[in-house]
Amino acid sequence: MSTLCDKAVAILSTADPDTKVSATYAAGDSWRAGALEVGRTAPPDRPARPEKPELLQPRDMPRRSTGPVGRIALVHALAHIELNAVDLAWDIIARFGSDMPRAFNDDWVQVAVEEAEHYAALAARLKELGSSYGDLPAHDGLWMAAVRTADDLAARLALIPMTLEARGLDTTPQTTEKLRAAGDAPTADILDVIFRDEIKHLAVGIRWFEHLSPDPHARYLELINERFPGGLRPPFNMPARLQAGMHEEYLRAWL
Repeated sequence: MSTLCDKAVAILSTADPDTKVSATYAAGDSWRAGALEVGRTAPPDRPARPEKPELLQPRDMPRRSTGPVGRIALVHALAHIELNAVDLAWDIIARFGSDMPRAFNDDWVQVAVEEAEHYAALAARLKELGSSYGDLPAHDGLWMAAVRTADDLAARLALIPMTLEARGLDTTPQTTEKLRAAGDAPTADILDVIFRDEIKHLAVGIRWFEHLSPDPHARYLELINERFPGGLRPPFNMPARLQAGMHEEYLRAWL
């Protein structure tokens, strides 16, 4: 009988983005219906990827902006981030979920489904703008952070949802405002949904980080110093971070 971890590994092994999204929805439905046990299966080191986009170093990426020329690059970059986020949610289930409470897997299945919805909305928006996912290069920085934290769930939570994904809460409102000012309400509306969901996703990361860490603030600082050279850079969107449960004590070293 197929398990949740089996589903996670199958999705991670699926290269086609649309198939990955539909399989995510189906696995989410099966899990919520109580049709799956958690199981235990080793995930692949890297998720399967389509032939395109070409993966570059972050410094070699094309410029993106909210203006007409850079908007496709912006939406493409966001779609790539959200597709990576689908895989990150399934990887955390397959890699760590067998040894965690059922509620941990409940949370990350929901995150996977919502990240799939985000990717699907952005991919559809790209088509409306006359482009498609894969038409532009992308970078692999988010997955490199997953590789650096494959050995430790607390490190994974600290580095990805609590640091890299939390950064989106700091930057998305300004991007959304610029898109609306430029007359691009459809893209801005998608970013509004992503922003609201990412507050929930940061809250999930914090909840399970605090479950693992008796002194979470000190442990977060320790892990960032170990695995995120250079530390964090303000400004931070403290209202959004506070809504997710990230209190100033987490960020005091960088305020």
